[in-house]
Amino acid sequence: MISDQQRRREFLDVLVALRQIIRATDLHSKHVMKVCGLTVPQLVVLLAIEELGAVTVKEISRHVSLSQATVTTILNRLEGRGFIERARNADDKRVVNSRLTDKGLAVLSDTPPLMDGEFMQRYERLRSERTQPYPRITAARGPPDGYRRSRPQTADRIGSVFRELGDKTAPPEQVANRQ
Repeated sequence: MISDQQRRREFLDVLVALRQIIRATDLHSKHVMKVCGLTVPQLVVLLAIEELGAVTVKEISRHVSLSQATVTTILNRLEGRGFIERARNADDKRVVNSRLTDKGLAVLSDTPPLMDGEFMQRYERLRSERTQPYPRITAARGPPDGYRRSRPQTADRIGSVFRELGDKTAPPEQVANRQ
């Protein structure tokens, strides 16, 4: 049986791992923004449109786990900058589909990876070492609304990567200079 102190320590370990993930993601997001001029959520929406084709706000929202209001705001900005176009569906005029423009396709081809390369390499290596597809932490809290089981969120795997890496929260250019 786990003591209260051990349980608190496990929770603290999870919180520390999440803090490291959030910090590293934030720093890498700033790097991505400098390189291509788009935020990571904007790029995620563009990638969803690329993957899904002509698509509604509702479909994008489900695909990327963002609210429809957030997706609509992102689409407004992307449309204003010429990365997407919106058009009414030919069969049902109430439906509006978004699709990438040539400029949207071009920015995706020039975009750096959304996650740091070293992190992804270690994550993939850890992923191949494990056989359990869904970690305990995800099973304990259950999937969020709109969660797609084809894309498991693997907080304990990611936490393991960060523990292996140590606190690698330096900006990507500093990490590159160390190698």
